[in-house]
Amino acid sequence: MAVERLGSILKHLSPGSALSQITSKNADDIVITLAVRTPLAKAKKGGFKDTSLEYMVYALLDQVRQRSNLDPALVEDICLGNVSDAKAAYKLRAAALAAGFPNTTSCSSLNRFCSSGLKAVADISHAISSGSIEIGLAIGAESMSIGGDALEQPFDEAVTSKSQESADCMQPMGWTSENVSRDFNVTREAMDKYATESFRRAEEAQKAGLFEDEIVPIKTKVRDAEGNWKEVTLTKDEGIRPGTTFEALSKIRAAFPQWGPTTTGGNASQVTDGAAAILLMKRSTAIKLGQPILGKYVGSTVAGLAPRIMGIGPTVAIPKLLAQHNLSLADVDVIELNEAFASMAVYCRDKLGLDWAKMNPRGGAIALGHPLGATGARQIVTGLSECRKTGKKILLTSMCIGTGMGMAGLFVNEQ
Repeated sequence: MAVERLGSILKHLSPGSALSQITSKNADDIVITLAVRTPLAKAKKGGFKDTSLEYMVYALLDQVRQRSNLDPALVEDICLGNVSDAKAAYKLRAAALAAGFPNTTSCSSLNRFCSSGLKAVADISHAISSGSIEIGLAIGAESMSIGGDALEQPFDEAVTSKSQESADCMQPMGWTSENVSRDFNVTREAMDKYATESFRRAEEAQKAGLFEDEIVPIKTKVRDAEGNWKEVTLTKDEGIRPGTTFEALSKIRAAFPQWGPTTTGGNASQVTDGAAAILLMKRSTAIKLGQPILGKYVGSTVAGLAPRIMGIGPTVAIPKLLAQHNLSLADVDVIELNEAFASMAVYCRDKLGLDWAKMNPRGGAIALGHPLGATGARQIVTGLSECRKTGKKILLTSMCIGTGMGMAGLFVNEQ
């Protein structure tokens, strides 16, 4: 282990290499000074089932304000990634004001499907880099107890009749999972084995307390079957199923038998409520303000592909991002790849030749859950925590995006 750590450090310090360039420290670097998240709760039946999006965001922002030891008036912009709530910008603005951020702090929301949290981080980072703002906060949040990504009505026929791919954008994500399984021969057995390992890793990480430095406790209220309200404090992820076995998962019925036999409730991401937050500024600003530097944002990119196989988006986004920075997968220490479905996770792992030991070392969305707009930010929080505890340096995050895209982000751990 010590030899491997030393080799990794020497690799990163090689003068003139692409790695040395991205790990070097410059005043204009965009750095992360705080990265936290709420517990992830089971949608419709867990701790956040009766919690509004605005309260969830407020509670997280309140924790950010307290933990950052930063004058909230210095935060110039807050961007919220969210998929299912058309009023998310209104709710963010109200939540920020309630949490103690002044009316001089501006707010916005965005939707890039499952990568919305990462997109918020990228947008805030780019705004800081361009000089538009000095300090910003990126959030990803989703209440799937209240909303989801299902379409309320079909698209206009004048649009869908022009292209099969246009019509495919209306299809549910379960359909795309079965397409990936069928088109690329990803078997039910491989999917269940992958899911079993996701649960095992998450259970092991939770028992070891590895999530404790990334999760902030959230007080909220839950209503019981009799209609009585009870105040609770959420501190742990709820979706992890201790003792999950391959044999148990292999007995679960197909979730979408109309499209295929492989995707189940046991090998797909859980419907989840939760939120994550990333505080960003230039290195020079962080030093001047005495803020701790957890890591730095290196870059991100997006790439498109056919909507019917949207789950394999990371296989186009990751190579594109690495090429932009003249890196290879061998240079990456931790990979957080969203487990929207085991079909796509298995395919992406095998297609890219990812080292499974580096990929989702604490489990992923199959075990932890996937609050749509939050996951892109949650992966950064979890990945940086993993890097801190192991001394690893380079973090790569990636996810598939509904309607056929992939997004990837690159970060450097500095703690």
